[in-house]
This record gives sequence, C-alpha cells and structure tokens, in this order.
Amino acid sequence: MSNCCIVGINWGDEGKGRMVDYICKEYDIVIRYQGGGNAGHTVCNQYGHFALHLLPSGIFNKNIVNVIGNGVALDPVNLFIEIDDLKSKGVEITPDNLKISNRCSLLLPYEIMLDELEEERLKDKKYGSTKQGIAPFYSDKYQKKTIMAGEIFDEEKLYNRLLDIIEWKNLTIEGVYHAKKYSKEDLREWINTYVSKLKPYVIDTTLYLDKALKKRKKILFEAQLGALRDIDYGIYPMTTSSNTLSQYAPIGSSIPSAKINKVIGVMKAYSTCVGEGPFVSEFNGIEAELLRKSGLEYGAKTKRPRRVGMFDVVASRYGVKIQGTTEIALTKLDCLSYMEKIPVCIKYQFDGKQIDDFPFPSDLSRCVPVVTYLDGFKEDISNCRCFEELPVNARNYIIFLEKQVNCFIKYISVGPNRDQIIVRD
Repeated sequence: MSNCCIVGINWGDEGKGRMVDYICKEYDIVIRYQGGGNAGHTVCNQYGHFALHLLPSGIFNKNIVNVIGNGVALDPVNLFIEIDDLKSKGVEITPDNLKISNRCSLLLPYEIMLDELEEERLKDKKYGSTKQGIAPFYSDKYQKKTIMAGEIFDEEKLYNRLLDIIEWKNLTIEGVYHAKKYSKEDLREWINTYVSKLKPYVIDTTLYLDKALKKRKKILFEAQLGALRDIDYGIYPMTTSSNTLSQYAPIGSSIPSAKINKVIGVMKAYSTCVGEGPFVSEFNGIEAELLRKSGLEYGAKTKRPRRVGMFDVVASRYGVKIQGTTEIALTKLDCLSYMEKIPVCIKYQFDGKQIDDFPFPSDLSRCVPVVTYLDGFKEDISNCRCFEELPVNARNYIIFLEKQVNCFIKYISVGPNRDQIIVRD
C-alpha cells in the first residue's frame, strides 16, 4: 500500500490540480483535507477546462472515490454550483464517487458577509482575502460555533441550534460592523435549499476510509494553497486560516491513523502569488506583464492578476523542507521560453548580509533578492515527452533548481493538458 500527498511548495497556485488529475489514476481514493472555496485547482482534460474550488481533482476519473474531509470549509452554495457545472459538461457525480465527511463543518452565508465587512474595515491594511468566508469560518469552528454535516439529518434540531449561533453572530454583524443582521428567514431558506441536497453525500468517512485501508486501497491526499500560506508556518498573518502541510492530511481527511508514504511537492518554474504579503522575488512593470501574459497568471477563483516573479530558491527550499517533500513536480516550464536569460533568486540580502534560510515573516519586508541568471532555451517545448527531448538549457535549468532545493524533480509539465508532462526516472 502506498499513500501519497500532493502539496504546494510556495504561496499556492502551483498547479496541484493538474498533478492530482494526472496521478490519480494510480489511486483508489482522492481526498481534499483542508481549505475551502478560496482557491481553484485548474484542470484541463477531455471534459474541458475547469477551476475546482471544493471538489477533489480526482472527480473526472470514473474509477475513483472522491472525499471531502472534515478539515474542509464546505460551502454548500458553491459546492452545488460546481457540481452542476461539471455535470453539464458530462462529468458524472453521484454519492458513489463523492462522499462528504459527517464531521465536515458547513460554511454559512453570514461568514462570507463577515469576510467582506472585515476587508472593508481594514481598508489599506487588508489581508487580501478572497471573501469566501474562510477566516470567519475557521474562527467560528474553533469557537465551536459551526455545525457539522452529520447534524443536517434532523432539520428541526439543526434549525434551533443555528438560531442560537446566529443570535451570537448578529452581535458582531450589528454591533461591530453596523450591518443588517442575518435573519431567521435567511436561515430557513438556506436549510430548505441545501440541506436535502447534501444528505445523500454525507457519511461516516472515518469508518469508510478505515475499511478502505484494511482492503489496501491507495489514497491520494490533495492540499489547497501552499506551504507559505500555512497558518502556523507561512508568512503570518498573510496566510490562509488552515494547515496546508502534508502532515495535516490524515487529520483533515478523517482518517488520522493513515500513513503517508510519498509527498509530491508542486512548484512552478517561476514564482506567483495571489493576495497580499511579502514577495521577495516579485517582478514589476513590463517584466511582470510579460511573464503574466506568458503564464496566463490570473486567479482561478478571483480572476485577479497574479503577482509574478522569478523562481525563489530560499522560499522553495523552505517549502520543500516543511512539507517533507520526497519528490517534486515542476509546472509551467514552457512559459519561460520567451526569456533570453532566466533570473533566479538564490539568496536574500537582509540587513547587509546574504542569507540562505527563510526568515521570520516580519523580517521579509527587509529582504531583497540576490539574483543569478541562467541561459534561456527560446524554444517551444510543449511537444517534449522525455527529459532528453528538452533543449539543453531547459535541462540545465531543471538540474540547477533541483540542486538548489535539495529534492529530485520527477515531473515536468510543458503545457496545461493532461498529457503535456515529462516523467523522469
């Protein structure tokens, strides 16, 4: 038995969805274990081009069971928008291939409202939230003010419990933000619209997955965002509100006893960042526009232009280490083919000294990149299917990055489609 976790090495947006879609054929179960609808996993396959926000990226494979784990912030509104969209494109989604943990807490509309209100209050000090209710949700969860999916089967009891919660929540909505409170009518409408639709998918996934492990089923764990957005080890407070690391996967998947045998860390051949926070290797001006255009770098959820920059060795080496990465998938190498010289940030300059180790978050604003340049490859590599077919300078670039981050680069994507990938031995 071999369980695998696919995680982000940097700030998110590395291409995890396409890697799950590519690798999942080797597995029986794919599990999303944290995060919510605040980021999108982009997948291109025979069904079309998709940005998955809540559904696991194994959903396109008919032989795979997909699980939404207890660590996910599950917004039923957006879940069924996503399900309906995929179904309209010919993707089959039923309780047989999609299961939701009965311990998964549900994100309610007032948490989205609070997210928006707080970003408005912060003004120029905002965190760069995607306004999907993620921070209010996780705050409510740890204050024990959410409901679990398993509670929806007794609707009257559910309604009464939620009445108590929204009475507490309205103290903040009205008292702090001076906004219109969330009403009983809003609550009843939410229950009537979504609870019955959720019921067929909700099961005891701990029991289900325990049986699967005993049958030696193989599990693929799918993370959201990246190491530098982890609530504990990222660039706090400009992080997400959950743990994005591989070590959290069994806990957030409702099978805490599971062992992970392989961790695939996904990183781009350059750097991107959606949202606020320090970004040492960032490009600006025409340099940024050229790379953004080449990589089509716009947020899968927000459609916002992504911040882009050169590959950051310091940040990536740190991400590889804290994720416990055993092998790397390098994405979007093809997007660098326009460059004569490819810049790489190999160290940081911090208070007059060059440093190799990723600094404490509040020190990042005082860091500047130390840059080296590698020869570009200036060729279309989208049809390459083995390492030897790549131009020599492209191979040199991969080997250089591999040595810098101290981890083997096994997968190299040379285009967005499922088959546009090189696998090294």
